[in-house]
Amino acid sequence: MAPGGSMKGVYLKFYVNESRKHHGMVIYEWLLETAKSLGVEGGSAFRAVAGFGRHRHMHEEHFFELASMLPVEVAFLVTEEHAELLLDRIEQENLRLFYARLPATFGLTCPESAERGVD
Repeated sequence: MAPGGSMKGVYLKFYVNESRKHHGMVIYEWLLETAKSLGVEGGSAFRAVAGFGRHRHMHEEHFFELASMLPVEVAFLVTEEHAELLLDRIEQENLRLFYARLPATFGLTCPESAERGVD
């Protein structure tokens, strides 16, 4: 990261069904593990409370639901190079996933405080 704390990159996010699997793993875990293996520095998965997709069917969380169909958003703030690596790997795996790719600027506030040991 450049001095001053910010860099340009991509906000890459995927929307997946929480119970869908690939190679025996739920896809959101597979995406996080794959990104990690490619050198991505971080990623997060967020489970929805409710949502709908292209089929227009509303999915909502209910207390007694055992196998849920709710969407999970998997998000990464990455360089262009890491975004391409991850998208290429997904294509190699023949996975069909809905994603959004947005330009992003990211960094740290007060980057000098971390160097001085201030939390």
